[in-house]
Amino acid sequence: MSDRLPRPLYVKVNPSDNVAIIVNEGGLPAGAQFESGLVLTEAVPEAHKVALIDIPQGSPVIRYGVTIGCAERPIAKGSWVHEELITHPLAPDLDNLPLATTVPPAQPPLEGFTFQGYLNEDGSVGTKNILGITTTVQCVAATVDFAVKRIKAELLPSYPNVDDVIAITHNYGCGIAIGAPGAEIPIRTLRNLSLNPNLGGAPLVVSLGCEKLQPGQLLPVSTLPILSREPYLVRLQDEQHRSFGDMVAAIMEMAEKRLAQLNARKRTTRPASDLVVGLQCGGSDAFSGVTANPAVGYAADLLVRAGATVMFSEVTEVRDAIDLLTARAADPTVARDLIREMAWYDDYLGRGSVDRSANPSPGNKRGGLANIVEKAMGSIAKAGTSPITAVYGPGEQVKTKGLIFAATPASDFICGTLQLAAAMNMHVFTTGRGTPYGLAMVPVIKVASRTSLAQRWSDLIDIDAGTIASGHETIEEVGKKIFDMILEVASGNKQTWADHWGLHNEFALFNPSPVT
Repeated sequence: MSDRLPRPLYVKVNPSDNVAIIVNEGGLPAGAQFESGLVLTEAVPEAHKVALIDIPQGSPVIRYGVTIGCAERPIAKGSWVHEELITHPLAPDLDNLPLATTVPPAQPPLEGFTFQGYLNEDGSVGTKNILGITTTVQCVAATVDFAVKRIKAELLPSYPNVDDVIAITHNYGCGIAIGAPGAEIPIRTLRNLSLNPNLGGAPLVVSLGCEKLQPGQLLPVSTLPILSREPYLVRLQDEQHRSFGDMVAAIMEMAEKRLAQLNARKRTTRPASDLVVGLQCGGSDAFSGVTANPAVGYAADLLVRAGATVMFSEVTEVRDAIDLLTARAADPTVARDLIREMAWYDDYLGRGSVDRSANPSPGNKRGGLANIVEKAMGSIAKAGTSPITAVYGPGEQVKTKGLIFAATPASDFICGTLQLAAAMNMHVFTTGRGTPYGLAMVPVIKVASRTSLAQRWSDLIDIDAGTIASGHETIEEVGKKIFDMILEVASGNKQTWADHWGLHNEFALFNPSPVT
């Protein structure tokens, strides 16, 4: 079979589905006939849905074995089923959900899988060895950025075991209602970013002095033993700083002490159970839920069996499948924790006079996703089949093994930032439309849902999952590739394309509290 798929092909996910998605690159014209005998009555773009039967007005449109909406008007067999033809269904009622009713059985453990990582004093393990410089307020961001450029140019070459120096800058810290409900989210996010395993437990904080978010509130001395043993704070408004040059020199002096500590660290053999892997999708299309995300889900199951922590997130992209998730929660308490996070976010969206229908994006729709229900069903495929063992709120540090739901918005950048705060040390990111997204603090493995994207962006995509749709590989084969690559990248033996190019997006805080 050639890579261009010489015959018309579609993918039907579930036997009960009455729509399928077109596989052929560039789509298919009217008159195209499939081996099943189905004939297209009109042109259908790649990744978009075709009706497999006549669907009467008001009847359900079914994909993944669930109703993703109802037909606005009669839809003829062989025609293009797009968003204008499908009503937007109601979200599942949070008061009537199954609680731990279909908990998946435990899978046999995987033993003997290891990687080369950096053991931290608190028992966490890094996949990188980075000096992070935390800021308490946006006012000092430019100064810290200036200092980081000098540190990289003048100091870092003398410390070859240190991978990078990064500034944890943001637009928070002052002009805010710091005691308002919701303010704990950005504060704990910044605190836990500073404690990410890849920063080696050696934080350095730069403060202005007059900001609302004071260093003692951001990073109390009790947080880490090193904070009580060694200086960690540069306050720019302190009297000894008589010039901008003094400020930069003070940051560089403390940075060099931290660099010396980090440089003494060595990689050692660690069990795969020390991995904390965050899963995310961005620029999704209709292939995401049948290729890239199921393959990541298979890798997630392997990681859980190896004792690792695996996080999936993005509240609005699981909300419409929440009944499937509460049913597979490890126990009723975990199920109720999932409901708590969904309810909090429903209320948050309601205060802004929007609902989850604001997702998907225009690009998602061009990629064949009709609405958030269809997107949610594809999104949760990343979570594999393991029981959900715990739920954490936005910015909380995850301390549980197994499959975890770490609540975040669906925004790529906010989700990535919150997963870093949750203690992520590896990231797997699936995409159908394509994005050059990357993070400085952890390696990001990019998985494409379509071979055409992987070929067009061969120097941005790490793994092609489009081979599943073409029949060249199975979900299990691509999933094992992802699992193996996670271990190789975590060990420093292989570099992702995002790290190769230095594609490192800025941190993006989630701040639901008022700005004053």
